[in-house]
Amino acid sequence: MRLHAASSLAAIAICLSASGTATAQEVVAGTEEVPQDPGQDLDGDAVVAEEGQILVVATRIKGQVDTAQPPIAVLDEEAIASYGTGSLQELLAALSPQTSSGRGRGDGMPVVLLNGMRISGFREMRGLPPEAIRRVEVLPEEVALKFGYRPDQRVVNFILKDNFSAYGSDSELRLPSGGGFTEWEQELSLTKITGGNRINITGKIEDTSPLTEAERGIVQTATSGMRVADDPDPAAYRTLIGDSKSAQLNATLARALGGGAGLSVNLLAQRDDSRTLNGLNAITLTDGTASYARTTLYPDPITTRRRTTTWQAGAALNKPLGNWNLAVTADGGHVETKSTIDRSADLSALQALVTSGELSASGSLPTSAIVTGAADQALSKTDSFTGLATLSGRMMRLPAGEAALTVKAGFDYAGIESSDTRTTAGQVNLKRGDAQAGFSFDLPITSRKEGFGAGIGDISLNANAEVHRLSDFGTLYNWGGGLTYSPTEKLTLQASYVAADKAPSLTELGGPSILTENVSIYDFSRGETVLARVISGGNPNLVKERQRDWKFGFNWTLPFLKDSTFVAEYFRNRSTNTTNDFPLLTSEVEAAFPGRVIRDASGRIVSVDQSPVTFAEEKGSRLRYGLNLSGNFGKPDPTMQRGPMAGLRSGGAGPGGPGAGGPPAGAPPAGA
Repeated sequence: MRLHAASSLAAIAICLSASGTATAQEVVAGTEEVPQDPGQDLDGDAVVAEEGQILVVATRIKGQVDTAQPPIAVLDEEAIASYGTGSLQELLAALSPQTSSGRGRGDGMPVVLLNGMRISGFREMRGLPPEAIRRVEVLPEEVALKFGYRPDQRVVNFILKDNFSAYGSDSELRLPSGGGFTEWEQELSLTKITGGNRINITGKIEDTSPLTEAERGIVQTATSGMRVADDPDPAAYRTLIGDSKSAQLNATLARALGGGAGLSVNLLAQRDDSRTLNGLNAITLTDGTASYARTTLYPDPITTRRRTTTWQAGAALNKPLGNWNLAVTADGGHVETKSTIDRSADLSALQALVTSGELSASGSLPTSAIVTGAADQALSKTDSFTGLATLSGRMMRLPAGEAALTVKAGFDYAGIESSDTRTTAGQVNLKRGDAQAGFSFDLPITSRKEGFGAGIGDISLNANAEVHRLSDFGTLYNWGGGLTYSPTEKLTLQASYVAADKAPSLTELGGPSILTENVSIYDFSRGETVLARVISGGNPNLVKERQRDWKFGFNWTLPFLKDSTFVAEYFRNRSTNTTNDFPLLTSEVEAAFPGRVIRDASGRIVSVDQSPVTFAEEKGSRLRYGLNLSGNFGKPDPTMQRGPMAGLRSGGAGPGGPGAGGPPAGAPPAGA
């Protein structure tokens, strides 16, 4: 309980004053040296009773991030439990209004820290139960610079409990009210945390049944010709949701190496299988008097089968080096996807039989006249590696405090090897190496704590820059700066500017061209839905994107309810030459990208090229504000004070201790 510790301190003061004169000495927050052997309250404040004095040392919780920017939101154990989530993934999803960034084009995922340190990836935390978390801090985008990331992602810091162990089992069954499909999920996990050591193993199985167009009453645009009653309904063989199964095993081992250093290793293995239906083989047969739209189950519904195997491994080392801290992270993966795509069978011989009179256009279709084709095969292998080393610390002492510096160097690699019998490109090999280096520099200008310009408040400046050299695209430059101003302890104002270059991804630039039959597309020009061929793949004509971004922030820690804040932020972004997926096919889009849409003589869409496109410019402004309330209401329950009072008094050596003439241990204090 948040009011619990404060109430206990007040009660101790009353007891001490009853047996002798007591004075209270308040120690500045952040003091690290604690005299004697302190008691520790829930918020990390050291309480010492000595020689008739009470010393209160407000210490920082181990694992908190030391930064001039205050948190946007803070959750303690009670607040975490109030969300009722079963995993950290669900907790992050519930916190998305606080964790999502408004910078850039608003698509920045948060940076995740564990105990204030970088980890190899979120996989290290996957499967940890929310009950293992002591505290969650959501910090603004500027804090990401301290850990070697760009300032377009918010930072979520999870602080673990010192000791925790649990065996977990989570079963989920989802059934839509309209029926049609089911989703089943089973997860087993083992978690054990002991100081700086932890182990977490999670196994997960998922199964999703298919959902067809017929089960949702979807009717495609009628083709020419009458239906035959005995023919199968093609809507029953086109899936909206494919039949899929997945199995995953994820394991993390972390060890404390002494001297504040720590090493963690993560391994993941996963297998995903899916099966989607793309309709039936069909033909329109004409006997001279009428036309019939025929469908057949022979040889099978047109099916796409896909199997994906994933192997990933990561490691993170955090080690203090004097007044500096070294963090090295590495993460690599290999993903292999095999796809089998059925081709449409050749039914043209059926019309010849009808023309010769050997077959009725509405009669049973002989399978002997149907020529089946070999299925197409697609294979994709993806290799990735990300390595980053950062060195951060205090580089010099100034009148307003320590100037902080973070330098980083890293290398990323991505390689894609693919082949597809539906294309003439043959085997495609794409590779990209990204060598990077950068720095972030924080300079304090004034400080209330240091007594330099205290009347003005706390002012600090930041400057940052980095360069990326992409092996397949060229050089990208990112730079920016910011100002943080705290006129009072509870009020912080921020302003920052970011200039960034971004490159299209490997697949957006050079992915193989793939043709998929019978894709449902809505034609806005004619107001109809058609089944057309869709071409997907890369576009080598994409160019470098440039982002220019302003942010102004207001953060006020409320004078009531601890860890409660009011946050307001204004973002303004201007991006040029942005890479995007092909947009909805309106008449304006079709005119803007000539040659992407092919129509037949009647004007109906036959095929669409949906490879990525470049937009000349995108502008956006966002105003976000929120009120985060956390704490307890009302007066503390006096009975809740007895437990902590008894523990502190029985161990104390001051005037209120046992045998000193005070009340017996465990008795409620006078006046409580």
